[in-house]
Amino acid sequence: MTTVRNGLTRRELLLITAVALGTLLNPLNTTMISVALARLQEDFRLTFGEVSWLISTYYLASAIGQPIMGKWSDMFGRKRVFMLGLTLVTVASCLAPLSPSFGWLIGFRIIQAFGSSALFPSGMGIIRSQITSGQAKALGAMSIFSSTSAAFGPSLGGMLLHYGDWPLIFLCNFPFIVGSFLIAWKVFPRDTQQSGRLSDMDWPGVGLFSATIFVWLLFFLSVAEGANLWMLALGAGLSIWFYRYERGRRAPFIDVAFLRNNVNVTLIYVQFILTNICFYSIMFGIPSYLQQVQKLDPQQTGLVMLSIAGFSVLVTPLVSRWIDRSGSKPSLIVGTLTAVVGSLMLLLIRDGTPAAVIFLVLCVLGIANGFNNLGMQTILYDFVKKEETGIASGLFMTSRFIGTILSSSLLAALFGKAISTPQLHGMAWACAALSVLMVILTLRLPARRPVVASK
Repeated sequence: MTTVRNGLTRRELLLITAVALGTLLNPLNTTMISVALARLQEDFRLTFGEVSWLISTYYLASAIGQPIMGKWSDMFGRKRVFMLGLTLVTVASCLAPLSPSFGWLIGFRIIQAFGSSALFPSGMGIIRSQITSGQAKALGAMSIFSSTSAAFGPSLGGMLLHYGDWPLIFLCNFPFIVGSFLIAWKVFPRDTQQSGRLSDMDWPGVGLFSATIFVWLLFFLSVAEGANLWMLALGAGLSIWFYRYERGRRAPFIDVAFLRNNVNVTLIYVQFILTNICFYSIMFGIPSYLQQVQKLDPQQTGLVMLSIAGFSVLVTPLVSRWIDRSGSKPSLIVGTLTAVVGSLMLLLIRDGTPAAVIFLVLCVLGIANGFNNLGMQTILYDFVKKEETGIASGLFMTSRFIGTILSSSLLAALFGKAISTPQLHGMAWACAALSVLMVILTLRLPARRPVVASK
């Protein structure tokens, strides 16, 4: 097998490419739809609150789907689950532009969310089992596609709306789907015979987990209009019930005993939630601010937002090489400190601030995003056995969507009545405070990679 640059074989590069093309579908579709909300609101004659369910249900389905698909990839085979995910995304992307009503569109988006949720946990399991050296480089490529691609969503969505209409946001998935499917079919290793059955799944645990996530979503969406204390109490009660139920299961859906006993993994998930609260607050808050306060048109807004995506991509290869040499913790320290600085730099933005200055401020946040995304992914797998990759990756991405839901709550509280520079500065202070917590969580992690034994 021929070795190419960076010590990876041609087959390994193709394998990474297949996983990466599939993996970007979930984060890209998360943010790409945001610029189409106004058109959808007009087409289906909806209020903003009604059309926002298109985003909220996608978050909800992804938060639930990631651990389910992660579990399935461990039970039934990673290649099978990856191909199933691509098939579901294909069906949803074909049918969504033909939706006769908004309810149908939400249904197809939920199918799309579940399908795309299968791709990251199954793909990461394949990469960890097939690539034994230079894993940080492989995970660096995955970081660009699984997290950084979300930053390209508003820019790509704006371009598609400029030259067409909202159906293009679904149809543009097909080049990625076809490329991923063809390469995966050829290079993915054949699944071994699996003994898992659907009846082995902890379906009561899945139902309880889904209900818990849904109630918390309703609570966070209610914060802007005054927190619903009944929802808060119900969410807390369901969380306690879910924890106690799963703790007593022999084969639980979520291994809460593992999370309780492995504090480092649990705190990594907490830190990733905080990372995504900051990232998605900026990704969804800044475009609205630029258009409504700075009076930039959608195309200009998309170009300014490219600063975050562009610099995330630029620093990721450098970070991956650093992690291979020194481990994940140093890069995370730099990333979290840069997030504090970038958040505080948002305070420099005033009414009438030139777009070039805003671009430079967002560049700092893009650098922080590149460091944090790859650092968080690589440090997670320092504490997770290879055979646990599927469920661990699913929970990792569930943490991302919990952070996304919480960012919606933060933005609703800040921008619910009006979008202005003082509200932007409030978001900056909130993101800076969360970034300081991220620094503290990073500093408490072990300095060296632990050796995780196999079962």
